[in-house]
Amino acid sequence: MQRPLLEQPERLEQRLKEIPPEPGCYLMRDADDRLLYVGKSKTLRSRVRSYFRSSHDLSPRIRLMVRQICEIEFIVTDSEAEALALESNLIKNQQPHFNVLLKDDKKYPYLCITWSETYPRIFITRRRRFRSPLDRFYGPYVDVGLLRRTLFLVKRVFPLRQRPRPLYPNRTCLNYSIGRCPGVCQEKVSSEDYHQILRKVAMVFQGRSDELRQLLNQQMERYAERLDFESAAGIRDQLQGIDQLTADQKMSLPDASVSRDVLAVAQDDHFAAIQLFQMRAGKLVGRLGFAADATDLQAGLILQRVIEEHYSQVDAVEIPPEVLVQHQLPQQPLIAEWLSEQRERKVQVLHPKRRQKADLIDLVMRNAEFELGRARQSQEQQALANEDLAQLLELATPPRRIEGYDISHIQGSDAVASQVVFIDGLPAKQHYRRYKIQSSSIQAGHSDDFMAMAEIMRRRFRKWARVKAEGADLVEIRRQSSSSLNMDGLHDWPDVVMIDGGKGQLSAVMEALRELDLHEDLVVCSLAKQREEVFLPEAKQPLESEPDQLGVALLRRLRDEAHRFAVTFHRQQRGQRMKRSRLSDIPGLGPKRVRDLLAHFQSIDAIQLASADQLHQAPGVGLSLAKQIRAYFHPQEEDENKVITAGEETA
Repeated sequence: MQRPLLEQPERLEQRLKEIPPEPGCYLMRDADDRLLYVGKSKTLRSRVRSYFRSSHDLSPRIRLMVRQICEIEFIVTDSEAEALALESNLIKNQQPHFNVLLKDDKKYPYLCITWSETYPRIFITRRRRFRSPLDRFYGPYVDVGLLRRTLFLVKRVFPLRQRPRPLYPNRTCLNYSIGRCPGVCQEKVSSEDYHQILRKVAMVFQGRSDELRQLLNQQMERYAERLDFESAAGIRDQLQGIDQLTADQKMSLPDASVSRDVLAVAQDDHFAAIQLFQMRAGKLVGRLGFAADATDLQAGLILQRVIEEHYSQVDAVEIPPEVLVQHQLPQQPLIAEWLSEQRERKVQVLHPKRRQKADLIDLVMRNAEFELGRARQSQEQQALANEDLAQLLELATPPRRIEGYDISHIQGSDAVASQVVFIDGLPAKQHYRRYKIQSSSIQAGHSDDFMAMAEIMRRRFRKWARVKAEGADLVEIRRQSSSSLNMDGLHDWPDVVMIDGGKGQLSAVMEALRELDLHEDLVVCSLAKQREEVFLPEAKQPLESEPDQLGVALLRRLRDEAHRFAVTFHRQQRGQRMKRSRLSDIPGLGPKRVRDLLAHFQSIDAIQLASADQLHQAPGVGLSLAKQIRAYFHPQEEDENKVITAGEETA
């Protein structure tokens, strides 16, 4: 495996000399050839060299990235403007890990239209990345309730697919009969016509409702001239629906002649809240919210990076002719030139200080300050909960990483366990883990939560037990693990371990930790369900606490999240087992063909309703096997065929 450039000074210096002092983009890759970062610069050599000077000038995130760089590529451009456009395209298509300035913390929802599909879907999502470059995201939206109501009305106004998967394999459902769906599942509408419908829907979320009204009015008049009054009435209903759709989301603002976006930011030493107001024809049609890490960043640079990332993700028609910003951007002329190229028309980026435009900036800034205040209040509440938990458990410092564990099964069948992690009082879902209980003693008809919990503790901490047995200093390792630059894998030591259960589960866990010789190193507690009581090892009575105090509430949130995660995994395992058991009874169907059938038909019900010819179209299913599958689900048809055959032979 290739070593990082930091460990090869001669190779690093040679590589830096090969980079020309010209404008362009640089791409940094790791040992597995994964793209870590894409950047642009007016002078490539100087910019790339700055990463490998004193690490004190770099943020922890960038220092972590530099330690992983094994190769540097570059693309030379004719101008800095071209480099900006190229950087935006590369980031949008490649999604490098260290390029994300805006936090993807699942706080704000987006609306997605999957233009990459033959019949696009439209849905709400909180994950914007790792989809096809052809798909489009509209947002993020601050008010998810309003977004859901808007999408609901859109699906009533326009004939759109209502289900992610067909309800029936060979016929349409009720939505087609009542005109809510154009029959996508049975391809009653062509892909081109359905794309045309979605383009009208996209205009609503692009803030182009007035333009859509004009388009529909013209279409309605054409239908009326042809005496096609039924189609004209359908267009009229769509126009009324659009009026209802936009009535509760728009407020009038001065200067109705110009469409513009207005951006402002409110920030403290660590966090920035950015608001983007979308004004179209003098009306506020959308309010987008962003969150950013503000450490060592100026407000103008934060706004510039938000503009770069936001407008690189939208269609050209969504870029207004005027963008107002609260602070001067570091590269404001360059940004204006880039937006003009994107829109293919002139775009002005202005930093107003007088009259109506400055009043708009103040309006957006007040909204950003409210968002920042909410974020601060949330952080303060989490800090108070951590401090209260530290006092409750008599810890020297507030816990940063807390882990919760739970078991889920039905009388021992499909037994699973969950591990959830809260960091600084917030769920850290990237650290969640799921376990299948491996003990042969736990099976259908025989459950043992104590044994299951002890097994999970052994599996979770055996790595740490092995390190301790080799003579390592756990205190020193834990101190190093708090750094984001730790690269040896020992970075998941919890400050507190919480078990869902009472004294019995806690005793089983401590016995398992004694076997690992970690019982004196870990802080372990349990939370009983009935009275929300907190127990510590070796204590006969629960701790003196109130169910509504902040520390106990934090443990309760952790416990509920562990329970939810465990139950979800259990239901998934149980559902897969039930699917496998029904199909595995069919002769000639092995595990691979079962998976292929489920992937092709999406559900057991669809397989059951499919004809022999439709089953034959699935991968790996011959005509003879297709008939066997059909006969398994419909034995009466087999009996009827036998009767008919016997009658023909008698005749």
